[in-house]
Amino acid sequence: MKQRTTDIAVGLFMLAGLAALLFLALQVSGLSPKSAESTYTIYADFNDTGGLTPRGKVSMAGVTIGSIDAITLDTETFQARVAMSINANIDNIPADSAAVIRTSGLLGEQYIDISIGGDMESLAPGDTFYSTQSAMNIERLISNFASGK
Repeated sequence: MKQRTTDIAVGLFMLAGLAALLFLALQVSGLSPKSAESTYTIYADFNDTGGLTPRGKVSMAGVTIGSIDAITLDTETFQARVAMSINANIDNIPADSAAVIRTSGLLGEQYIDISIGGDMESLAPGDTFYSTQSAMNIERLISNFASGK
């Protein structure tokens, strides 16, 4: 009987450890289930998205306000079109704001940072940022420096 209770305790401990490991893996990978808060979509066109990926974060003043839904190629302008889901409670982004691709740290992941403008009008769902700044390509920068361009 004592052996059976020890086996059950060890089994429950192992299950709890596996559940904790699964939870941490989901948190680190960003695959955790999203809350059902309402969002709206806005767009930005970039010449180069660098290492930007779907499910990346969109921030304003260092606060995450949304995520990247999709990155597609606009076949008319040959620019990358980024669709972003913004939390519905952030409904007053000035229309002249800029979307800038930034890197968190030296080798960190890339994200979109919204630099606030001063316009009184706000971006509406489905609008596109007029001003964007593409990702800084380190390889291209070093190549241009080495060749003297």
